[in-house]
Amino acid sequence: MPKINGNEIRPGNILEHNDGLWVAVKVDHVKPGKGGAFAQVEMKNLRNGSKLNERFRSADKVERVRLEQKDQQFLYESDGMLVFMDNDTFEQIELPSDILGDRRPFLQDGMTVVIEYYDAEALSASLPQKVTCKVVETEPVVKGQTAANSFKPAVLDNGVKVMVPPFVGQDEDIVVNTETMEYSERA
Repeated sequence: MPKINGNEIRPGNILEHNDGLWVAVKVDHVKPGKGGAFAQVEMKNLRNGSKLNERFRSADKVERVRLEQKDQQFLYESDGMLVFMDNDTFEQIELPSDILGDRRPFLQDGMTVVIEYYDAEALSASLPQKVTCKVVETEPVVKGQTAANSFKPAVLDNGVKVMVPPFVGQDEDIVVNTETMEYSERA
């Protein structure tokens, strides 16, 4: 695995540090008036979610890890475990449902999800950026309410509450951005 200098760490890099796998969440390059420059790195453990703040001088070497990404299809959920199938080998894998965090309600049957592996261990799963959902409940359109950025609350078919523009009505399909969990466009 490639070793990189402490000043080459960027947000999103996966690092092997203190016998754990960490993702760099925030990196600040600090140049104090006295002494050498260093990178103040906020890291999150990929296995247990704990956080760590660490200083790396430019002379420090750190192991950078590359994760293998595989497209896998969601099949079903059973006993808090999500079952995915590899599209190439048709092997099935079970992952805990909390691997998706608060984006879990957007997972739909048959959806293709990108799962990141380190050796044979699945570390993270990411949904497609945009998902189509149906509006189950929202306020009716009020005539004359055309303010440019007035939004109204809506409940989607998966139970998630989002803010939608006034022209979106009940039983309409909309596209939701799974990263920001906000309305994107009409479907």
